[in-house]
Amino acid sequence: MTMVFLVFMSTVFVNNFVLAQFLGLCPFFGVSRKVETGLGMGAAVTFVLVLAAAACFVALNFILVPLDIVFLANIVFILIIAAIVQVVELYLKKSSPTLYRSLGIYLPLITTNCIVIGAIIINAERFTDNFVLSIVHAAGAGLGFTLAIVLLASIREKIEYCNVPAPFKGFPIALVSAGLMAIAFMGFSGLISL
Repeated sequence: MTMVFLVFMSTVFVNNFVLAQFLGLCPFFGVSRKVETGLGMGAAVTFVLVLAAAACFVALNFILVPLDIVFLANIVFILIIAAIVQVVELYLKKSSPTLYRSLGIYLPLITTNCIVIGAIIINAERFTDNFVLSIVHAAGAGLGFTLAIVLLASIREKIEYCNVPAPFKGFPIALVSAGLMAIAFMGFSGLISL
């Protein structure tokens, strides 16, 4: 149980994919204008990550390894992720058209999101024999992404009402804010070592 907690906390805070490893920056900056949109994107990425981690674990351990075709792992992982993203996209289109429109092009791009494929590859390397840790790692990666995008979205919403110098308006102040967030998250480095 301690290892599950450590993997989760490490993935969310210490090794945050966005703020410590700088993966998934495209949707991080693209969808972080409003907190609601950031929450929607974070939930979608977390959902895709957990389902993909489970499906890829099964595919790797019960199909690819027994058939000795592990060299096809990345291709199989991408296909599984793409299928899951399609299901999520169809679900959001039916259940929440407003969120679907606000996520725009970033929703289908979850398929190629560095966080998703990165977490799945890390799972395949580190947690090949532990399904629970694989799922916990994926959930932590998704929640870490959600935390980062919601924090940046809330900062960007507050900055809209501030008097920002002209050269920093828009995307430059978002970069500065994200940089300061990354520096703040560096305070967690070394807290947990796995």
